[in-house]
Amino acid sequence: MSVLRLRAPTSAPAPARYGALARALGGGLVMAVALGTGTALGPALAHAAGVDGLPARLIPAAFVTALAVPLIVRLARPGSLGFGSAARSARAFLTGAGVTAAAAALVLGAGTAGGMLRWGRPDLASLAGFLLSNTAVALLLEALPEEATLRGYTWTSLHERFGATASALGTTAVFLPVPGVASLVHAGVARLIGEEPGPVGPAPDGQNPVDYLILLTVFGLMLAAARTARAGAPLWTAIGAHLTFLTVNRIALQGTDRAAGWSAEQTTPHAALLIPAYVLVATAGFLACGRITRRGS
Repeated sequence: MSVLRLRAPTSAPAPARYGALARALGGGLVMAVALGTGTALGPALAHAAGVDGLPARLIPAAFVTALAVPLIVRLARPGSLGFGSAARSARAFLTGAGVTAAAAALVLGAGTAGGMLRWGRPDLASLAGFLLSNTAVALLLEALPEEATLRGYTWTSLHERFGATASALGTTAVFLPVPGVASLVHAGVARLIGEEPGPVGPAPDGQNPVDYLILLTVFGLMLAAARTARAGAPLWTAIGAHLTFLTVNRIALQGTDRAAGWSAEQTTPHAALLIPAYVLVATAGFLACGRITRRGS
């Protein structure tokens, strides 16, 4: 007579879990160091080269990508980050941009209809110029390096050991201290090269740290959902979502300051809640896309 032995499911061994956590934190550290170093050295290099305007903005942005992406690609297992072929990458990028833009149009449109926002008349030439320049700078400074390090390397490191929900929450937790650590790195590098160090803190200068970290949390969860929305080149879905989020917010909230050619005026303090609201709608959209993708596979 044979005896059947039932084994309880075993979790990952502790060393493997600790290794995954260390790699996850390493992704955030790479991004923070690259961002702090690039934004300190880039302007100094642009000044030394005598350039201003868009080229001066592109130099630190390119510096950040050049520091973060090659290093994280070298650290990651081949093919694990979520990049893909040109065709799959384009479809994934359009999915990320489309879902985020649709959510923003729905929520901000409702806010406008409800009198919470008042939009000025668009200057189409200025708006087109802003979209081109902002896309180039934001892609290199934020969207590409942050997604490669965080929703690429950090998310993958956690997902291999802890599953989808834990990896989304863990990646978002690693995401939150990145701006603060980057500001500390920036201050240190600036002092080394004889420049004036910027302010050190968990949020950009002038922003409420609590409000900023709440928005960053919601944003990080949206990007994790975008990372799982498509099977082919999934990282590009997150990059498209990230870039669209930055573009929409900079037009809606900072259009005048950034000479975007279009801007909105908030007519009530509650209008600020429209931003996390559309991010949550986009998150729901990405989760729906992910369910459809898994059902069809």
